[in-house]
Amino acid sequence: MLQQKPLQGIRVLDLSRVLAGPYCTMNLADLGAEVIKIELPGHGDDARRFPPMIPNSADSAYFYGVNRGKLSVTLDLRAAQGAAIFLDLAALSDVVVENFSPGTMARFGLAYEQLRARNPRLIVCSISGFGQSGPMASEPAYDIVAQALGGTMSVTGAAGGEPTRCGVSIGDMVAALYGVVAILAALRVRDRSGVGQHLDIAMLDCQVAMLEGALGQYSATGAIPGRIGSRHPSITPFQQFPAADDYFVVGVGNEALWQRFCDALGLAHLKNDARFADNPSRTRNHAQLDVLLREHFSTRPRAHWLDLLAKAGVPCAPVSNVAEVARSPQLRARNMILPAEHPTYDGLLVPGSPLKSADDAAPPPTRAPALGEHTEAVLERLLGYDRVRMAELRARGII
Repeated sequence: MLQQKPLQGIRVLDLSRVLAGPYCTMNLADLGAEVIKIELPGHGDDARRFPPMIPNSADSAYFYGVNRGKLSVTLDLRAAQGAAIFLDLAALSDVVVENFSPGTMARFGLAYEQLRARNPRLIVCSISGFGQSGPMASEPAYDIVAQALGGTMSVTGAAGGEPTRCGVSIGDMVAALYGVVAILAALRVRDRSGVGQHLDIAMLDCQVAMLEGALGQYSATGAIPGRIGSRHPSITPFQQFPAADDYFVVGVGNEALWQRFCDALGLAHLKNDARFADNPSRTRNHAQLDVLLREHFSTRPRAHWLDLLAKAGVPCAPVSNVAEVARSPQLRARNMILPAEHPTYDGLLVPGSPLKSADDAAPPPTRAPALGEHTEAVLERLLGYDRVRMAELRARGII
């Protein structure tokens, strides 16, 4: 018997677009919430037009990756009647997620105070670049701006090389996940108090929260952390290496692993080298150790080294490309590589959900909604609209 989904019975109105908000609400849908995506009639989420497009369709593969399991309702919030319909929906909902620029909701007549007046239990989560307060609140932001201002790019990249944006949109996605955490906490508070709240999630704040030891390192030593490639600043060796054919990584996190690492690779003499006697020594002399290990690893393909290290119990892995990730038996066994349910194309893969329990590891729905696909069904079910009224609203461009 499958466990009840934790957010079953929770209704979320999703006003967000592109990535940060949609990724947040997709995770809420994975947890069992009913997510109703509100989109502008005839236009919809900008991400619907992001390439690549799914073969033989007008659907974006990008959009499919962050909007599965949602319902789509078209509604023009710029029109007073559209905003009024949204207020009626909000009165019957638990959560609103939006990632407009601060002040936009107020211009629609949908500021938090107005939403709260209709539904005191409503939780509103606003995700923006810089938050709802502070001197930068009204400035535009994208993922790369948050990564740059938050310090992430300054510590990412090859030593001596240029600052590098993370290969995934971590500025958006971390804010999305902090949004999920905040919403779950607010639902718990509401269980006790009966009152909702306005959550203020800033992409920049979330990047700073992710700085790990960098801020502590700077404040304790005065040294500004810089780019050191894949290497860890205080554990050695803990990085990527090129073999004769491709890259792999090792993580030698303690002295017992160092001993096994050296023995497995036929480098027992390094255990007696004073430069590498313990982790602080190896970290101080990382450049010298790096030269020795790179020369050694260049003589054989990575499969050879990975086999030796795995047998010795040393944490290691190939640097997998996306095609290798898609074929991973481990990920497929965990329902993390899923064929998307698409009406005309059966070759699209999407990530599964990492949110699992021992009682329920079933894969999430994988279909993303067509623009406005559920407008009539939702308005009839929740607000009791009949076909005549919906035809009138559609003729006026409200839905």
